[in-house]
Amino acid sequence: MRSFHRSSALAFLIALPLAASAHTGVDGGIHHGFATGFFHPLTGADHLAAMVAVGLWSALTARRAWPDLLWAPTGFAVMLLAGALAGLASIHLPAVEPMIAASLLVLGLLVVTQRRLPALAAASLVGVFAVFHGVAHGQELASESGAALTLAGMLAATVLLHVVGIAAGWSLRHGHRWAPRLAGAGVAAFGVALLGGLA
Repeated sequence: MRSFHRSSALAFLIALPLAASAHTGVDGGIHHGFATGFFHPLTGADHLAAMVAVGLWSALTARRAWPDLLWAPTGFAVMLLAGALAGLASIHLPAVEPMIAASLLVLGLLVVTQRRLPALAAASLVGVFAVFHGVAHGQELASESGAALTLAGMLAATVLLHVVGIAAGWSLRHGHRWAPRLAGAGVAAFGVALLGGLA
């Protein structure tokens, strides 16, 4: 059973860089409420890759399951909500797209190096990036009705993606060390490609 979980996590991590290369940018025809918010992070490969990478990095660098696994994902989710509220309120931040691209580069490199940071530093680092992801979401969803349900759906998807990353990283903490590094390199390369496209 343990080998099955590791194989599943390995397959997911190998596919992550591929998923990051296909930004669909659509919500599958769903336009209202919770479903809109839930599917929104799942249809943008940049957001999806960043959220999974946060969970992956947390699991790979945690000294213990509690509370180490929660600092970075919680920081990301809280500040994502703050950014989304700002976006819904038509508050504009400079360099949103470059910061999203930079977040992929930084998070990918953190996964590759498995660099451990103090808890508050980890939460703050990903939180800064999450604000820009949130603003982008909020601005895109500003015309939708049912803002509260939309935000609830978006947060639910964010937590789910963090959990996916945590589960994959935790199952691969011992052995298969090249797999998370390969996934991290793919996320970082995607960030570089996005930055290059914005230049």
